[in-house]
Amino acid sequence: MSTCLLTVTRPSYSSTRVRQVFNTLVPKTMANLRKSLAKLMRVDGAIGVALVDAGEGLTLATAGGGPGLDLEMAGAGQVDVVRAEQRVMDRLACSENIEDMMIVLGPQFHFIRPLTSNRQLFLYLVLDRERGNLGMARFMLRKVAKRLAL
Repeated sequence: MSTCLLTVTRPSYSSTRVRQVFNTLVPKTMANLRKSLAKLMRVDGAIGVALVDAGEGLTLATAGGGPGLDLEMAGAGQVDVVRAEQRVMDRLACSENIEDMMIVLGPQFHFIRPLTSNRQLFLYLVLDRERGNLGMARFMLRKVAKRLAL
C-alpha cells in the first residue's frame, strides 16, 4: 500500500471566498479530506488527485502527483474546462448538472467530478491509462464526491 501525502494550499491573497473555503477545510474537515484523497490514491493506476474550487480557480488540496504532474497547476487549469462545459450547457438551456468528465491525454485519463454537497468544488483524478480501471475510478470518484461534505 502506498503512502498518501496531503498538501493543502494556503491562500496567499485576501479573497473572502478563498478564505471562507479554506477555513471550512480546517480543522475538523481535514481528516475527512485526507481520508477521501487517500482512498482515491488507492485506485489502481492513480497518479494524483486534487480538490479544486471552480469559483476561484484554485487547487485547494492534493495527494500524489510528482515531477511529471504539477497537480496545483493542472487542477486549476481544469477550471477552464468545467467553466467552458457549463457555458455550453447554459447556452443549450440544459438544466442537468455535470456528473463527471473524462479527458484522455496520451498515457493518462483525467477525471473531473463535482462534489454533491458543493458543486463549485470538484475532484480531479489523474489515472495511468495502462494500469487504471475506468469503472473503478468512476465508482470511487462518485462515492467520495457524495460523501465529502465541504
